[in-house]
Amino acid sequence: MFCPQAWVLDTLPGDVRAGGPGRMDHPADLIETLRRLPLPITDRHAVIDFLTHKGFSAPVARWVTTNLRPTPGTHSLRWTFDLDGIAELYNSYESSSLWGLLETPPQGLAVDFVRAERSSFRWEGGIAESIRQLGHTVHILKDAGHWVHTDNPGGLFDLMAPTFKQLVDLHQQRAQAGVRRR
Repeated sequence: MFCPQAWVLDTLPGDVRAGGPGRMDHPADLIETLRRLPLPITDRHAVIDFLTHKGFSAPVARWVTTNLRPTPGTHSLRWTFDLDGIAELYNSYESSSLWGLLETPPQGLAVDFVRAERSSFRWEGGIAESIRQLGHTVHILKDAGHWVHTDNPGGLFDLMAPTFKQLVDLHQQRAQAGVRRR
């Protein structure tokens, strides 16, 4: 039987306590820096240089530029996302708490947290142990900061891969039962 699975990537279930000496690549800082980026953008490498000069890591700076697309009829680039919308989503995230969900999850829900080894979030105070005591899992992803998918994509895949088998099994069950995906 398929059990719903949620993966929470390098984030805390309650108050977001990021910053301090390990603040490099902090999402709020990145959003604000992108909002201050001089426009129009004509060169991806200039964006990478701008972000690394502002203190962001090269992998994050390169990843951000994957979200630039040519503007039709010009020689400039545009973001594929709405920075104001991203800022609103991040502010919403900072004001949300998952503790209630973790304390009384829907039946069968498995919640796995991935904590980056070099996380900018402060996991002290027994947060990981509290998550475990509620029946959920906390994995440590080595060689990664907050941007786990850019810092150690292979390690992230290795952590998540065992749950993919459930998805394959569900797909096979549906195929055998004649259920089509929509």
